[in-house]
Amino acid sequence: MLNKLFLKLNFGEKLRKNLFVILLVSFGGAIIYGLPYFRYDYYDAYLEAYKLNNTQMGVFGSIFGIFGMVSYLFGGYVADRISVRKLLVYSLLGTGLGGFVHLLPLSFYSLVALYAFWGFSSLFAFWPACVKAVRMLSDSDGQGKAFGIFEGGRGVAAALAASVAVILFKVGVKTLGVYVGMRYIIVFYSVLTIASGVLVHFNMKDEIINSGEKISIADIKNVIKLPAVWIIAIVTFCNYVFTLSLYYFVPYATSLLGMTVTSAAILAAVKRYISPVSNVGGGVLGDKMGTSNLLFFSFIAMAVGVAGIMFLPLNGSMIVIGAFVFLYILNYLFYQVNFSLSWAMMEEGAIPDKYSGTAVGLISTIGYLPDIFISLMAGKILDSYPGVNGYRYFFMILIGVLLVGAVFVKVWKAHLDKNKIEEPQLTGVNSYE
Repeated sequence: MLNKLFLKLNFGEKLRKNLFVILLVSFGGAIIYGLPYFRYDYYDAYLEAYKLNNTQMGVFGSIFGIFGMVSYLFGGYVADRISVRKLLVYSLLGTGLGGFVHLLPLSFYSLVALYAFWGFSSLFAFWPACVKAVRMLSDSDGQGKAFGIFEGGRGVAAALAASVAVILFKVGVKTLGVYVGMRYIIVFYSVLTIASGVLVHFNMKDEIINSGEKISIADIKNVIKLPAVWIIAIVTFCNYVFTLSLYYFVPYATSLLGMTVTSAAILAAVKRYISPVSNVGGGVLGDKMGTSNLLFFSFIAMAVGVAGIMFLPLNGSMIVIGAFVFLYILNYLFYQVNFSLSWAMMEEGAIPDKYSGTAVGLISTIGYLPDIFISLMAGKILDSYPGVNGYRYFFMILIGVLLVGAVFVKVWKAHLDKNKIEEPQLTGVNSYE
C-alpha cells in the first residue's frame, strides 16, 4: 500500500529505499535545536526565571550565531571529508549533554558560554551533514520532495516535542513555579537529543553517504566561484531573518494583544503541525511549478502577512487575537515552504554532489548571519522603544528583508535562464550538466 502511494507521488527508488533514514536525520535536525531555541517559545517566562532583560536575551542569540558562523565556515568542508554519521551523532550527544549543564545554577556569563558551546555543537558540521545526507539519500529529480519530507519530519518532531514541553512546563509551574517549569523542559529536550544521537548511530550506514570523491582544499575555490551558491546564500539569509523574527510574534501577542503566555506557547507548538503540509506540499509543488516561482510567491505572501499583524488593533478582543492566530499560521505556512525549497535550489542550480557539504557550509555562513545580530537588534529596539512602537519598527525591517528575498529569487530565475543558453563551465567543475 505504501509503495503504491510512493509511486503515485513519484517517489524515486533512492528516496523510497532511504526514507526511514531521512526521517531519522529529520528527527535529529528538529530536536537538536530545542535546547538553544526553546527560550523563544517561553520568552517572558525565561526572562523571569533567569532574571534577564531583552538585550541579554539578544546576547544569547548573537553569541550562538557568532560561534555558528565560524563553525559553518569549516564545518561544511569537514562534512565533505569525514563520516556524516559521526558528525550527526557527536553533535546530538554534545548538545544534549549541554542541556544538563543548563540545570546548574549558572550566571548570565555562564549562560553566554553555554550558548557559545551550543553554537559549535549544533551548528559546526551538523547542518551541512544533514543537508548532504538528504541530498545523497534521494534522487536527483526529486530533491523538492526529499527536502520537503525532511523539513516536514522536522516540523512533526518539533511539534510533538513542543507539545510535550508545554505540558511539562504547566506541571512545573503549578507545582513549584516558573523556574521549575523551565528545568522540566531542559531535562526533556536533553534526554530526547541524546536519544536521537543513539538512533542515528545504529541506523545510518556510512558507505551510503560518504561513497563519493573527497573534496580537496583547492576545490573550495571552485565552490566560491559558483554564482548559484551566493544567490542561494542571500535567499537563505532573507528567509532566516524571518525564522528568527518569528519568535517575536509570541511576546507581541502576549504583551500587547492580550494573549496568555500558555496560549501563546500552545500556538507556538501547534504551528509546527503545519510543517508536514507546507514542507511536503511545497516540495511537490516546487518540483511541478518551479522552485523559484513558489519561492517568490511565498516571500510576497509573508511580507503581506507581517504587515497585517503589525497593524492589528490593540484592543485585546477575541476577534483581534483570532486574526493574529490566522496571520501567524499563514506566515508560518509560507515560511516552511521557503525553508525546504531553499535547499532544493542546490539541485536546480546544478551544484555537484561532491561539493554539497562545502557549499552548504558557505551558504550557511552567509545565510545564517542573522543569528549574530537579529536577536540583539530586536532586544535593543524593544528596550529602546517600549510597547507597540518597538515591535512596529522591527516588523518594518522584517518586511524590507522579505522583499529583498523576493528580488533575489527573480535574480535566481534570470541566472537559471541565462545559463540554459550559455552553459558555461568552471575549471574543475561540471556545473551545469
